[in-house]
Amino acid sequence: MSDAGIDRRQLLTAAAMATAAIATSKTAEASIPAPRLPYAEGALDPVISARTVGLHFGKHHQGYVDKVNELVASHKELQGKNLEQLVKATAQSADKTALFNAAAQAWNHDFYWASLRPKGGGKPTGAIATKIEQDLGGYDAMKKLLQEASVFQFGSGWAWLVVRDGKLAVTKTSNAETPLTNPSEKPLLTIDVWEHAYYLDYQNKRADYAKAVIDKLLNWDFANQNLASNVQG
Repeated sequence: MSDAGIDRRQLLTAAAMATAAIATSKTAEASIPAPRLPYAEGALDPVISARTVGLHFGKHHQGYVDKVNELVASHKELQGKNLEQLVKATAQSADKTALFNAAAQAWNHDFYWASLRPKGGGKPTGAIATKIEQDLGGYDAMKKLLQEASVFQFGSGWAWLVVRDGKLAVTKTSNAETPLTNPSEKPLLTIDVWEHAYYLDYQNKRADYAKAVIDKLLNWDFANQNLASNVQG
C-alpha cells in the first residue's frame, strides 16, 4: 500500500475520532436529558390528537430542552442542576431570563404530560377529593375555577391546581411562569393553554379544550401523589 493510501486512512480515522469526541462532548454538556412522554402519542385521542401531541411534545417541548442545554453550557455554575433547580436558580436573574424561560417551559411541560392520562378526568377519589370538598366547595366548584383560569388566562400560559399555605387553590400563570418560584405554592396539576397545546384540534375554542381535558384527561392519581408529598414535606 502506498504512503498516500496510509495517509488517507489515517486522516479518515482521525476525522472519525474527532467526530466521536465532539458528539461525546455534546452529550457530556447536555445537562438535561431528552423529555419522555409517559404514554403513546395517540393515547389521548380523541381529546388531544396524536398530531397535536407529536408536534407539541416532539417540537415545542424538545425545543425548550435543547435551548436549556445550549444556554447552560455558558454557565458552569449551573451545569449538573436538574430543571427544578435551574428554574429556581434563574428566576430572579435578569441576565438569565432566556435560560429561565426555557427551563421553566421544559419543567412545565414535563408536569403537564404527567397531569394527563388516557381515560382520566371526572371526579377524583382519595385525599385530593377530600381536600377539594374542604377547601374549594366540591368538585363542581373546583371544575368551574379551573375552567375559568384556563379560559381567562390572557395570551399564553398555564392553569394550575396548587396547594397554597396548606389549602387548595386554583391559579394561572403567563408564558413560562410557574408555581415553582412561589415558596408558598405546591403544584398538583396543570393545563397548558398555549395555543400549540390545542389549536390543531380546537382552533380558537380554548374553553372546549379546557373542558375536555378536565372531564376526560386529568390525572388525579398524579394529583394525589403530589398532595401526599406536600404533606410529607
